[in-house]
Amino acid sequence: MKRKRAAGRGRRKKEILEKNGREKTEKKTLDIKVQPELETNTEFIGKLLGDSTDVVTRHFTIQYAPDRKAAVIYLDGMSDSKAIDLYVLKPLMLDAEKIRTKTDLWHMVDQSLVQVGETKVTEKMRDMVDSLLSGDALLFVDGYAEGMVINARGWKQRGIDTPRSENTVRGSREGFTETLRVNTALIRRRLKDPDLRLKDLKVGERTKTNVAILFIEGVADEKLVKEMQNRIEKIKLDGVLESGYIEEMIQDNTWSPFPTLQNTERPDSAVAHLLEGKVVVVVDGTPHVLVAPAIFAQFYFSPEDYFERYLIATFLRVLRLLAFFIALSLPALYIAFIGFHPEMIPSDLAIAMAAGRSTVPFPSIVEALVMETSVEILREASIRLPGPIGPTIGIVGALVIGEAAVSAGLVSPLMVIVVGLTTISSYGNPSYNAAISVRMLRFPLMIAASILGLYGIMLFLMLLLLHLIKLESFGVPYLAPFSPLRLSDVKDSLIRIPWPWMKKRPVIFRPEDEKREEVEGKVVAEGNQ
Repeated sequence: MKRKRAAGRGRRKKEILEKNGREKTEKKTLDIKVQPELETNTEFIGKLLGDSTDVVTRHFTIQYAPDRKAAVIYLDGMSDSKAIDLYVLKPLMLDAEKIRTKTDLWHMVDQSLVQVGETKVTEKMRDMVDSLLSGDALLFVDGYAEGMVINARGWKQRGIDTPRSENTVRGSREGFTETLRVNTALIRRRLKDPDLRLKDLKVGERTKTNVAILFIEGVADEKLVKEMQNRIEKIKLDGVLESGYIEEMIQDNTWSPFPTLQNTERPDSAVAHLLEGKVVVVVDGTPHVLVAPAIFAQFYFSPEDYFERYLIATFLRVLRLLAFFIALSLPALYIAFIGFHPEMIPSDLAIAMAAGRSTVPFPSIVEALVMETSVEILREASIRLPGPIGPTIGIVGALVIGEAAVSAGLVSPLMVIVVGLTTISSYGNPSYNAAISVRMLRFPLMIAASILGLYGIMLFLMLLLLHLIKLESFGVPYLAPFSPLRLSDVKDSLIRIPWPWMKKRPVIFRPEDEKREEVEGKVVAEGNQ
């Protein structure tokens, strides 16, 4: 038996080594150049893609002196077949015979016959295959050791829709989509600045996901841009399917529950961050773009804060901060007062609480954990349920379970009120990933309260504050502008002063151009001239 197991392991190891060897050989073969023989090139691509049924290869003859065989290769569903028929095949098959000059055929194909705006001639087979897999069409002509990449991308895509995770009463209704170029265009349309720069990268050994780094040259710190580019280029993964992959790979602290990069679905929000000297990362295939650096305060900002008057914006920010403390600490305070410090509760309230808990057989920590866990399960289930059923089931489920638990004497009525206030307060955070962090930290804080009471709560909050002080996002302190204190940047933190007094960009992000009005004044002056 041992010999058979050893032989089986040996065979599996040999198969793995052979498979790895084949993959390395295939990668090496992509480094070859385009061959002059047409059949050699088409057969190579066919074998490389395993004769997949979505690979369309159209062989035809260019009626020229002398006649030449050619082929167009594209992926069905990834390329616009009508555009290929009208602007590539038709000119090459019908219009070529009308041209009788001594000019080289390949020169005529490149300069006159192919009627597509974006083309690229290359002799590298790797570039040809990468472009084919991205939706471009390939053109080979017999006798020429070059190929042409034709921009004919035409896959189906979702239209621009309202952002799902960042709803506002006032402001734009446009949200990012899953197509990278549509997203960059949405930013370009709002930021008509010639200094806006885009750097394209590819991430993922197999997916080769397109990633774009956006920044304003002369405003964003050059070191920040280089650091972002270096971190993304160092990512070694076989596939990147969403911006969350990149966020987790480039963040400063892997083990922190707090996000150190912000994601947004709103083009106006992304442009606002760009104007502050930040860097935006757009990933193909997802409507969520990344913003860096990110500080704690900005996760409680809403784009609507800058569309309403400053008094309203300040009031809403204070409300969100209050909701943050309620969502984090209210269940823990309930546990601490009930189990350790009942003398701190007013007598009338203490009598009412004692009457409500008279039939509850569990300690306050078990009562709180059961209710909070039930609410989190209901919240997660309501997200997964289809359409309008989800919110309905979530609300009805919470009411039914809460009422049934109180009627059965398993939890006190005050516990239901505490859980309800905590749940509502957790929705006061405009940022979804920051709200999840608070929901997660609520549980260890309740455990600390059940062990040491208010002392446990204060000890946990002190450790949490020390962690936040130590945390950074691309070299920017996470608790800035309060730690370290920057009075000039406090004007747009917990409060927002009127726009006429915000003439400078936040210093904490190290912008190269601190003045907001300098570029605008220059443009106006040039226009008057």
